[in-house]
Amino acid sequence: MGKIPRIIASLFLCSCTYYVSATSTSSSSLSNDANASSEIKEFHNIYPDKYPRGSFLKWQFERLFYNNHKDSDDTTPITSPNVGLIHHPGKNVIVTWIGHSTLIYQCDGITFLTDPIFSDYASPLPPLGPKRHVPPGVPLDQLPHIDVVLISHNHYDHLDLPSVKALANQPGGPPLFLVPMNVKKWFLDNIEVMNSDANKNKVIEFNWNQSISLSGKTNKFNITFLSVHHWSARSLWDRDETLWGSWAIVHPEFKFWFSGDLGYTKDSIDIGNQFQGFDLAAIDIGAYEPRWFMANYHLNPYEAVKVMKDINAKQAIGIHWGVFKLSDEPFLQPPKELQKALNREHIDNNKFIVLKIGESKVYKEIN
Repeated sequence: MGKIPRIIASLFLCSCTYYVSATSTSSSSLSNDANASSEIKEFHNIYPDKYPRGSFLKWQFERLFYNNHKDSDDTTPITSPNVGLIHHPGKNVIVTWIGHSTLIYQCDGITFLTDPIFSDYASPLPPLGPKRHVPPGVPLDQLPHIDVVLISHNHYDHLDLPSVKALANQPGGPPLFLVPMNVKKWFLDNIEVMNSDANKNKVIEFNWNQSISLSGKTNKFNITFLSVHHWSARSLWDRDETLWGSWAIVHPEFKFWFSGDLGYTKDSIDIGNQFQGFDLAAIDIGAYEPRWFMANYHLNPYEAVKVMKDINAKQAIGIHWGVFKLSDEPFLQPPKELQKALNREHIDNNKFIVLKIGESKVYKEIN
């Protein structure tokens, strides 16, 4: 597809997610009663936007006529997955980066998967829209059995229909899908197998600060959905009708936080105060340029380091970069800027790392 048709096509596809207003409201106005989901027609961020809202059309005009975006032939580093390790994790806590915001997180006998997208396009109308530039680090047919899928919000690069359909039909039965409020209906409308009596209860939706307890091999997990500053939409007509957020997966021996998409606000300070630190966090570091347009809803690497400090994470992994061209920075800029941000704050570069696509990292052994 040529440059002009590609930009024109993106006007509809990207506007589904970038033309969304998010005004401030108090957290108390959002009921924590899951039964109230159908009564909430529009959700709001807790804190107001920090910057004036930029024009999507202005951004696309500049990309088309002034060539501000920096396309590059550089590709994100990729490695062959350690399939044996992820299929037989034993007592290890292991994180495997599949790409973008998709991670396999394994702890105490439970295999979690975050924001799964294995498709070639993050789009409702492929081959239009953002195209995958590197393959998934672990193909769908090489995944271990997935026990729990965590969805942060409903944008196409985080909630991909072919991917969740495949997971719902995995051998051994569907995983448990933990989703934001008002997303369950989408699952039941679009994934036939989830409508059976046996599977309807395998999609559970959450408001902010709602939790669920799940049993691991040795102990229980407490999983909580938490506020971050973002938005939701899958079309021009459903702005903020479903919730968005981050996930804390707390085990007595290991605490993990998955950021989802977020702009920098006091939400991360609140999370740090609430949970008193994490052993590991997966934090967005990409899709942040131009700042005049992206700053309200996407971290840059310097802000990602601030988030790591706010939540008091002992270690962090950078995600949401290097797979789909969603913004103007080159594919390999986020990890370079992350290193600069860590150096500026005098933080050991090994504390906040990036993985190769397909790479697994073992963090500890659960006793």
